[in-house]
Amino acid sequence: MAYKWLMLDSVPQFDANARDKPGRRMRSRLLDAAAARFRAFGFAGVSVAEIAADAGAFPSQVIYYFGTKEALFVEAACREMLYVARDAEAASVEHDVGEAYVEAMVRSVVGAPGLNLFVEALALAHRRRDLHPLVQRTFERLDVESGRAWAEHCARRSWSAGDNPIPAHRFWVTAIGLAARGGATGEPVEVLTAEMLALLRDRGVRREDGTIERGER
Repeated sequence: MAYKWLMLDSVPQFDANARDKPGRRMRSRLLDAAAARFRAFGFAGVSVAEIAADAGAFPSQVIYYFGTKEALFVEAACREMLYVARDAEAASVEHDVGEAYVEAMVRSVVGAPGLNLFVEALALAHRRRDLHPLVQRTFERLDVESGRAWAEHCARRSWSAGDNPIPAHRFWVTAIGLAARGGATGEPVEVLTAEMLALLRDRGVRREDGTIERGER
C-alpha cells in the first residue's frame, strides 16, 4: 500500500512559487536530483550547479524555486522522510502476521538513506528558523498518516483500534535518535535495529487477540 498523500503535489513545500504544472514538474525534478546528490555526498559535498545540471535546469532556477541551497536540502530531506514512512507502511502490510509487522517497519526504517538525510536536515534546520515550518509540517504528516496506518492495521485484524501501544511520535523519535547516534558512532545497522525493537517492545505490543503485552522493565 502506498501513502496516497505522497503524491508530489501534496508534499509540503517551503516555497509556494510557481503553482502551474510546469513549475511543479521543475520543482519535482530539482528535488529528485537534489535528493540523489545529497544521499550520496551529504549537504557539504554538493553544489547548486551540480543539482541543476542533473535536473536539466539552470542554477538560477534552484534559487527561484527554493531560495537557498539550505532550503532545497531540507525540503528534499523532508520528502525523503515521507518516502521512508511510505515504505515502512508497505513493509508492515506485507508482513502483517503476529509481531512481524513491527519488525518489518523497523528494518525498513533503520539505515534507510532517507532517514539519515532527514537527521542531517534537522541539524541544519536547528540553525534556520525560517525552515522550522517545513520540518514541523513533516512531523505532523508523519503523525497523521501513521495514525491512519494503525487504524487500517487494526481493521485488518478485526481489533478495536484503541490506543496504539507504539505511538507514531515514539516510533519516529526513537528511529531518528538511533539514526543520529549511528551516524556519529558508526554502529552497525543490525545493532541499531535490535536496540530499536527492544525499546519499542519495552512499551508493549498488541497480541493477536487485540490485548497489549507489556515488555519487561
